[in-house]
Amino acid sequence: MSEKIKTLRDSAGMRWTALLLLALGMFCSYIFMDILSPIKDLMETTRGWDSTSFGRMQGSEVFLNVWVFFLIFAGIILDKMGVRFTAVLSGAVMLIGAIIKWYAVSESFMGTGLETWFTEHLNWKPIAPWLDILPFAEGMPASAKLAACGFMIFGCGVEMAGITVSRGIVKWFKGREMALAMGSEMALARLGVATCMIFSPFFARLGGQVSVSRSVAFGVVLMCIALIMFVVYFFMDNKLDKQTGEAEEKDDPFKVSDIGKILTNKGFWLVSLLCVLYYSAIFPFQKYAVNMLQCNLTFTEVDPNSFWASESLTIYQYIVMLIVAATAFMSNFMKNKSVKYGLLIVSIAALVCYCYMGYMRQSAESVFAVFPLLAVGITPILGNYVDHKGKAASMLVLGSLLLIICHLTFVYILPLFKGSTAAGFIVAYITILVLGSSFSLVPAALWPSVPKLVDSKIIGSAYALIFWIQNIGLWFFPMLIGMVLDSKNPGVTDPTKYDYTWPMVIFATLGILALLFGLYLKVVDKKKHLGLEEPNIKPDVVEEIIPE
Repeated sequence: MSEKIKTLRDSAGMRWTALLLLALGMFCSYIFMDILSPIKDLMETTRGWDSTSFGRMQGSEVFLNVWVFFLIFAGIILDKMGVRFTAVLSGAVMLIGAIIKWYAVSESFMGTGLETWFTEHLNWKPIAPWLDILPFAEGMPASAKLAACGFMIFGCGVEMAGITVSRGIVKWFKGREMALAMGSEMALARLGVATCMIFSPFFARLGGQVSVSRSVAFGVVLMCIALIMFVVYFFMDNKLDKQTGEAEEKDDPFKVSDIGKILTNKGFWLVSLLCVLYYSAIFPFQKYAVNMLQCNLTFTEVDPNSFWASESLTIYQYIVMLIVAATAFMSNFMKNKSVKYGLLIVSIAALVCYCYMGYMRQSAESVFAVFPLLAVGITPILGNYVDHKGKAASMLVLGSLLLIICHLTFVYILPLFKGSTAAGFIVAYITILVLGSSFSLVPAALWPSVPKLVDSKIIGSAYALIFWIQNIGLWFFPMLIGMVLDSKNPGVTDPTKYDYTWPMVIFATLGILALLFGLYLKVVDKKKHLGLEEPNIKPDVVEEIIPE
């Protein structure tokens, strides 16, 4: 029976168009977020950034969200101004930050009076090491300082966009395919990480001439596209409100009085600490992963005249990657078993083909680009499992355990294959794919658990605090890893010769702590009957039919 269409929201085509606009905006922002990660070695050789400068610049993304509490202000802006205004505002803020970062690493900045100013200033020396909170350090290149300023602004916009997109999805899909819509948005956003790993080095080395500013310029173009997507969404959302005649839905704003209720909740603290530990072992790792692989894998020189060294190979790789992601994701929603398994076979075959292309290309960034691919395929499965079967706390424990195994593999197993090109690539591919599956396990179980721990009236405040706590880790650990790399590699001038043992041990330690908190959370859940192991959808609740 066809659905009676009264408003844009009642049209499946319009609903999914609105989702696509929001998801593409986040896809572009995820690409820019890690635009310099796969070319860390080039930033050192062409711009004089050491690992400390690189780490401080990367950590600057969430500096204002943590120390100026902009994350809380973003929630207030969203509550007061609504989805469409905040979406456009976040797109504009991200674009401004991206342009500043591009100018910082461009040739145009070099030799200017502004470069001189940044060289002579922002060299603040902290009174004590624990007061060293600014994303600037004495001796940092001027380009790194200005890039950090731009990245701070971008970080404000991307956090604002994240909470705005979630609210927009709720507005358009409430009572409909909300779970599927959120899963689809997350899957597309994660593909941005893989896209960044493929295309950032491609543009940096385009035409045989190295130019890191080209990679960032590519990101700026994408941020222009993101802003356009949000502007188009503005008009769609405005038309919807005119059709319904209703004001935008607003959650209860963040209240200072809520803090006491939340901070005295043991379950909240366990989830928050598990969150910051786990995500600090994932997102900061992404920023160093390509360089780590460059240091721990053996690469052979590719004939510059061969197909495997051609620039067109990048396009073919990306097409194969999209086939992997699309077929794996679609297989989750096929009722016909022959179609379902047919799509899985195509996805696996395409994944093997992609891995072979990455091996023949002898490219570290191509190896790490497989990170989100398995996550895209299994995220709907895991979300559906938690909804219908529960076991969220157990999944948090399993995800943390996989995280530990993967990081310890990078520390102690991968270096054993140094000198054996094929074996090293196989170990790296498998480990990164498993890490990607861990990245699906934890979010699928973590975020739906929060409503079970706090009162529904303060759920918005609880999420705001969790995001703020998470941002502390995302600010601190990129800087810490950069400083550790420099301190443990004195005199090393070749960025592909670093010893990554201690940084990877730090990431593994974060996983161990997350595992301990996860196990304790299971104990607390069993003792206080929090319901974390119970399904989200109760048997007496009428379920929305979602294809299996």
